[in-house]
Amino acid sequence: MKQLVIGTAGHVDHGKTALIEALTGFKGDETEEERRRQITIELSFSNLKEENTNIAFIDVPGHEKLVKTMISGAFGFDAALVAIDANEGMMPQTKEHLQILDLLHVKHIIIALTKSDLADKNSLQNQISQIEKEFEKYPNLTIKHILPTSIYDKDSILLLKQKLLALPTIDRADRGVFRYYVDRSFSLKGIGTVVTGTVLEGELETQQKVWICELAKEAVVRNIQVHGVDEQVAKIGERAAVNLGNISHHSIKKGTLLTQKGYVRGFRVADVWVESLSGFKLPHNTKVMFHAGAKQVEATFLHYEGEAPLERGFSKVIFNEELFLTFDEPFIVSLSGHTIAGGRVVNAINDPIKKRDKLPLLEALYHKDFQASFTILSNIHKKGFGLISAYQRFGLSHNDALSIANSMQENLFIDEKNLVIYPYSAIDTLKKLIVSIYEKNRYALLSATSIAIKLKWASAGLAQKALEGLEEEGFIGEKDGVWVKNGVDIEDIDSHVQGKIYAILKESNDAPDAPYNIYDSLDIDRKTGDDALKKLTTSRKVVRLAHNLFVTTEALTSIVTKLREIIKTSGFVDVKNSKEHFGLTRKYLIAYLDYLDNFDDIVKDGMRRRLK
Repeated sequence: MKQLVIGTAGHVDHGKTALIEALTGFKGDETEEERRRQITIELSFSNLKEENTNIAFIDVPGHEKLVKTMISGAFGFDAALVAIDANEGMMPQTKEHLQILDLLHVKHIIIALTKSDLADKNSLQNQISQIEKEFEKYPNLTIKHILPTSIYDKDSILLLKQKLLALPTIDRADRGVFRYYVDRSFSLKGIGTVVTGTVLEGELETQQKVWICELAKEAVVRNIQVHGVDEQVAKIGERAAVNLGNISHHSIKKGTLLTQKGYVRGFRVADVWVESLSGFKLPHNTKVMFHAGAKQVEATFLHYEGEAPLERGFSKVIFNEELFLTFDEPFIVSLSGHTIAGGRVVNAINDPIKKRDKLPLLEALYHKDFQASFTILSNIHKKGFGLISAYQRFGLSHNDALSIANSMQENLFIDEKNLVIYPYSAIDTLKKLIVSIYEKNRYALLSATSIAIKLKWASAGLAQKALEGLEEEGFIGEKDGVWVKNGVDIEDIDSHVQGKIYAILKESNDAPDAPYNIYDSLDIDRKTGDDALKKLTTSRKVVRLAHNLFVTTEALTSIVTKLREIIKTSGFVDVKNSKEHFGLTRKYLIAYLDYLDNFDDIVKDGMRRRLK
């Protein structure tokens, strides 16, 4: 079925809501205040369905003080139905709505000249001419039709309905990740929390978990309704009401972003391309309102090309709270309630990049030249940058990002498994660090995994490449899954590692370090260390007291003897009186006291241990 989201825009009292009622039978002005004031205050929703076409209407406010509410609805539009009173013509709010639609690239516009039964033919023709002239100012808008209409003329409403149903399907860019701004949140008795919004990307299924970005919390989708009908799936472009489980509607505000976990991070800074409306210039370092989806926050624009008010160009935007923006996401800027600019998010991820490097990157991103973007980022991030954020940073899937990266293999090293891109210089940097480890500890036993753990910036794939390079140079050789420095004779690696670990545990006596810290001090691979430690416990040279606490049997026997002496002297032993005899932290003392429970003659009495 063809799905369209059509916004109704126009000046207050120009008949938008009455027009929608004539088309759909739905009266949108539902709240008490709306009925009292006879204007649309909040977004109203209805739909028109015939055969294989479904139109979701979003009726937005026309009053000048409610423009911010109009903006929050406009981000989901495929087309717009603009109501213009045939007698009054275009008013300031009409033009502001058109400016917003132009900034958001809402391509198809149908003009309804309302109340046309009250205007003569000359007046109608004059209005049509003025409208056509006004549209010359908006390069992103196309007038599909200008139709004189009246809610009292059924033929005019029927013609308008036919033209709306005949609008072409809009191709939305679907990057495969569900994304949905909440424009309403409420609770229904017996159902619970319900939110409404337009599916901007991806799709949503019942029983699926969604990530509530502002709350950093998951919620289960209990039910989905698309235009009042229960559905298993809400698809891109559809208006959907979503019933969320285990979450209060009070905690979900207008503008909250629902998406999939792991794809979008929040930042208080973003880089954007901005275009000011005719007659305005966006001021530098001035507080304005930033609108993205249904989200509205206070923000400050800092222009990259100087402090003069900006007509068009790149800016850094600082928000008063975290926003969860994505690459190429549209936005609107308002000041004192009036729209003054709009644009696209170019860099949604806040990197600490110097201005001389930032501007070439922004240019490449603006033109969607991702090869150039990858090259610039790899030169900036000498120790690699991740493609795990490809969706948010570039609007690309992991596979698409890897495909672009692989076309650049002559200049970049790509770790496909870990989704990291490195300049080839990173391999040489890592090789030097590995050599320095072996020079400090000639008995080091490294693996790609242990290097990745030790050096957070180096992925296992890059480490493997560096180790293989050092093997080709004759510096190291592989033995039993680890790399040994050439010229170092370790006949039995397992026995060698057991001896090293046991010596450290013996020296540390009753306060041993965690195994991973021991492995790190010895520069040995974790798997090798774990295998050696298991054999030490099997042979009863070492006892495991807790998850990361291993002690030699000799040390354990000594401390158990001392604990028993405390019991005999004091009648019991606990953390407090044992601490007076040992210079140990609570972590160790609890582990030793718990070990006492293994003896048949020891009784646990609360936190104390006594003899039977």
